[in-house]
Order: sequence, then structure tokens, then C-alpha cells
Amino acid sequence: MNDIARITEIAGEEAASLGFDLVRVRYFKGGEIGDEEHTLQIMAERPETGQLVIEDCAALSHRFSDRIDALEEAGEVLIEDAYRLEVSSPGIDRPLTRAKDFAAWTGHEARIELTELQDGRKRFRGDLVGFDAAQEMISINDDGVVYEVPFSLVANAKLILTDKLIAASRPLDVSGVDDLVEEQED
Repeated sequence: MNDIARITEIAGEEAASLGFDLVRVRYFKGGEIGDEEHTLQIMAERPETGQLVIEDCAALSHRFSDRIDALEEAGEVLIEDAYRLEVSSPGIDRPLTRAKDFAAWTGHEARIELTELQDGRKRFRGDLVGFDAAQEMISINDDGVVYEVPFSLVANAKLILTDKLIAASRPLDVSGVDDLVEEQED
């Protein structure tokens, strides 16, 4: 048995120790190598940019792996199967997993899937109109109708890649790019 709650707790602690916010932890079967492979995906971001660069991903991967190894040596086995660890930034068309994500991305197009029917449906796609933090309700405009969707029912949600989203996304750290361009031109 895999203890995803404990894994998420540890991933959150290790992300926070590096100054990152944890976005999502997923454990699933199937991956790039084959259907039998298990993948543990940890997604995090720098609060100031909403992204991680490759060095950040490597740092979090090493910290998390070292912590899991230490816990296993102490007798606490959290993942029984062999797995591939994948640490990444959420990307532009990011998943929306936290209440603050819905508030932060108001005005952008999203796709939301619920765990149960709401207004006779489970899937919504449209512009995020707002987020009521007190009621934990998401407002989404789907084909001209604004639906109020409880955050507690969200099974899966993500932003839709649009020109507006690309324009609103903060650029990655581009320090050193000029040096790379000069090297390539030589």
C-alpha cells in the first residue's frame, strides 16, 4: 500500500524548505517506458514566478529522494512498488489544484471535471469568472451561462492554452541566454 497523504506531506515539506509551493502530487501506473511502470509526479513552483527551472527540479528531486531513502532505512516504507520520480513545473496550461489557483487565474479559460453531478453535469469549460473564498465556490462561464461549482467537488481542473494565457504567463528566468546565443553564433 502506498501512503499518498504522507508522500504529499513530505513533498510539501521538502518543497517549502527550498522556498517552493507544492502544486500537486500524483502516483499513477503507466508512463513513458510502458504501461507497467509506476510514476510519482511532484509538481511545484516558485511563488514569485509560478514556475521552476531545471535546477530547481533537480534540487527538489534530490531532497525528496534523500528523505524517502532515509525514511525507508528507518523502516517507514511509503511506496512499495518500483517507480519513476518525475519533478516538474506546472507549465503554462497548468493544473488547478488549490483554491488560490482558481482565484489567481480568474479571467482565463479552464476545464473542470467534478466527482459528482452539479447542475446536471460533471464537466465545464469556459472562462473562470471568480472564486468565492468564504464559500469555496468557483464561478465559470460555460457557453454564456455562469455556473457556481463547489471547490470540494473538483476532481481535475486545468487551464486551457490560449493566446491570452501565454501573454499573461510570466517568462522563465532568461539569465544567461545572451551568452548561449553568442556561443551558437561563433
